[in-house]
Amino acid sequence: MVSTMKTAKFAIGQVVRHRLFPFRGIIFDVDPQFANTDEWYEAIPADVRPRKDQPFYHLLAENSETEYIAYVSEQNLLEDQSGEPVRHPQIKEMFDKRPDGRYERKRQSRH
Repeated sequence: MVSTMKTAKFAIGQVVRHRLFPFRGIIFDVDPQFANTDEWYEAIPADVRPRKDQPFYHLLAENSETEYIAYVSEQNLLEDQSGEPVRHPQIKEMFDKRPDGRYERKRQSRH
């Protein structure tokens, strides 16, 4: 069986929002297809459970109450065009904010 790898629509450092739920975040990693546990996957209600054969994104996420790490399928993400900064406390560890408001992965320093 030949599987075709889908190219990720979103990039590391991009701000996205969830299509169904009220949260947004910065992408810090991408899995070319589902790479979480079966327990995590089965906990998603069947009527909104995403396909596994698509990119999944790790987000430094926030909603109106808190900040957290989210794992979201590509089909459930939209580009966030609000221009609002993301307030997650780990952003400064991973990203530099560019003058245009976008986020760029920090360069690893070599000692």
